[in-house]
Amino acid sequence: MSLEIPPGARITVDGMARELGVSQTPIREALARLESEGLVNKQHLIGYSAAPQMSRKQFYDTYELRLLLEPATAAKAARVITDEALTELENLAAEMGDLDKSDKPQAYARFAQLDTNFHDQIAKIAGNTLVVEALERLHTQVHLFRLLFHSRVTAEALGEHRHILEALRHRDPAATEAAMRDHVLRSQDRFKAQYPA
Repeated sequence: MSLEIPPGARITVDGMARELGVSQTPIREALARLESEGLVNKQHLIGYSAAPQMSRKQFYDTYELRLLLEPATAAKAARVITDEALTELENLAAEMGDLDKSDKPQAYARFAQLDTNFHDQIAKIAGNTLVVEALERLHTQVHLFRLLFHSRVTAEALGEHRHILEALRHRDPAATEAAMRDHVLRSQDRFKAQYPA
């Protein structure tokens, strides 16, 4: 997730075991888990490598699935959100706002992680565990993509998050759904330049 191992780079079990000072067994178990999350690929007789960067098709497929899941999930969250959960989302948004003032790449990486947490938390509030799992995996892929192609888009995202939070505060499912749909579409527009037609 930190991109210390770039997309597509080979990962040797023996090398990782030496680097981390552990046996090969926990490395193999970790790589198997990362493979199930789509972060690592395993090829027979070749070994492991970090997953390659998203293709154009994967990028658009990811956003299509986000548009199918996230707006409806946000609407459901608006119906059931508690004051405590709303405060947690507001705290995440505030922390993202503080990071927006920094130009450091580490600040953007932290912003991207908090943004992932913001979206995942909304899915958890809605309460469908299958949707939560699907979105967590999608958001992991989006997070990696954003770290490679980050740009100064945080102010726009913060404004969109404010609209989502405002709709959640009013417990308005339709407005929350619309705000989330708008946010995901705008996010796609910000990054689709990486995949020219």
